[in-house]
Amino acid sequence: MANKVKYGLKNVYYAVAHIATNGTATYDTPVAWPGAVDLSLDAEGETSKFYADDIAYAQFAANAGYSGSFESALIPEGFKTSVLGEVTDTDGVLYEDAGANAVPFALLFQFEGDDKATRHVLYNVVASRPSVTGRTTEESIEAQTETVNLTCSSIYNAALAIDIVKARCPETASTAYNAWFSAVHQATT
Repeated sequence: MANKVKYGLKNVYYAVAHIATNGTATYDTPVAWPGAVDLSLDAEGETSKFYADDIAYAQFAANAGYSGSFESALIPEGFKTSVLGEVTDTDGVLYEDAGANAVPFALLFQFEGDDKATRHVLYNVVASRPSVTGRTTEESIEAQTETVNLTCSSIYNAALAIDIVKARCPETASTAYNAWFSAVHQATT
């Protein structure tokens, strides 16, 4: 039976990407990112039409990836150092390096469904620095979250000989599904 609805973001992981000059990528072992609250990504790219013979003769769609945000309880310190380029001194204090360039990474996650969970990976993601926010405690305590803005673009996959942005894996693909969070899945032929 196939899902009729999806809900429940969980099992979020990130894996630092190493992108070669030919556009392919290798990845470090995925690291858990606990506290997922919301992932909201909008498709980027345009659809254009070519008119000839007094009709829309051809249509073209450009897939420029996704952009949006990921909200979590807290951003892990490991993510701040390995991806955002923050530096830790010998006292354990984190410093934001004004000259740091964000490192690309893969973002792995899972959406629950009414029948089966589906696992996803975005292959080439760059995150912006999070905003700094905080509030005073009032009559009731309301948890504060942290959000990073994401830009997701493609990498070249040599096995498929195409540029890929993301992949999704239903439970029915049991071998890939069971290993999904232990390594970033690479396409096979």
